[in-house]
Amino acid sequence: MATRERIGILATGVYLPERVMTGREIAAAAGLPVEVVEKKMGIVQKPVPGDDDHTCEMGARAARRAIAGAGIDPEEIDVVVYVGEEYKEYPVWTAGIHLQRLVGARRAWAFDVSQRCGTFILGLKLAKDMMRADPSVRTVLLAGGYRNVDLVDYRNERTRFLFNLAAGAGAAILRRGLSRNEVLESHIITDGSFSEDVVIRAGGTKKPLTPEGIARGDHLLDVPDPRGMRRRLEERSIRNFLEAIRQALAKSGYTERDIDYLGILHMKRSAHERVLEELGLSGDQTIYLDHYGHIGQFDPVLSLELGLREKKIREGDLVVLVSAGIGYAWGATVIRWGEGTSKEG
Repeated sequence: MATRERIGILATGVYLPERVMTGREIAAAAGLPVEVVEKKMGIVQKPVPGDDDHTCEMGARAARRAIAGAGIDPEEIDVVVYVGEEYKEYPVWTAGIHLQRLVGARRAWAFDVSQRCGTFILGLKLAKDMMRADPSVRTVLLAGGYRNVDLVDYRNERTRFLFNLAAGAGAAILRRGLSRNEVLESHIITDGSFSEDVVIRAGGTKKPLTPEGIARGDHLLDVPDPRGMRRRLEERSIRNFLEAIRQALAKSGYTERDIDYLGILHMKRSAHERVLEELGLSGDQTIYLDHYGHIGQFDPVLSLELGLREKKIREGDLVVLVSAGIGYAWGATVIRWGEGTSKEG
């Protein structure tokens, strides 16, 4: 088999708002014991948006940090992929084109993709596949923002598992022919049986948004059947997390025994520990994001940056980034960090 040209990560960028909401504040808003929020839910604090922290704007801030870290001219970027949330400055709006303008990527073309909190992992796969399929695409910027914390009603006990939603942004620049930080293979699982388990009841074509609906909270996230969803999802979710990780590793020529670092989204502490246990990993091989909450699709890139900062990721390490999104989707991507040798070819 002919050796494929490598795709590597030039740089990443993360933006976090200065404002935070503490676990104690969440507990007071929800009428819960502080210990439940901090220990069981695993939220010591989380960033929340300030007045100027709009979704696409935050994505542009993260993108500028990635561009500066890569040391490139924005005009070197061929494609901008917006991997942020649909909840953004305006509805029915292609945020990627706006982000392209904000960062000065004048030569690029842009589009949006969406898979809820799985979108960054999906973006890594799309960018890699695109560069391999189209010789004119050499450099791709993935970027976007997230502030679905605005859509949480702490008085609604049906949505307690969403109380960790936070605000922030992330970005990554990928380049064809780069041998460092090589993006290997991905695996994505979707299950449409959960597609209407977490919804915003009004504002779409089924139910217009009205003043009465806003008063009822119809514009916020809700779970129509929390017990039914929990019963069907709990074991299946862990199983699909593990399946996505193992399949991405297998496609890359590795097994879970080869994992050096797991960049995983924020989830309740018991589920986090269960995934580590199933993979035979220790707490030193990941970071639990209890001081950040869940910044949607950008948890993996945040974990990657924190892992590098805390020297949990070293040259040649095998890194697995994994996330999940309501709907439901699970995805994982394998990266050989540094100048490590890939088994792919």
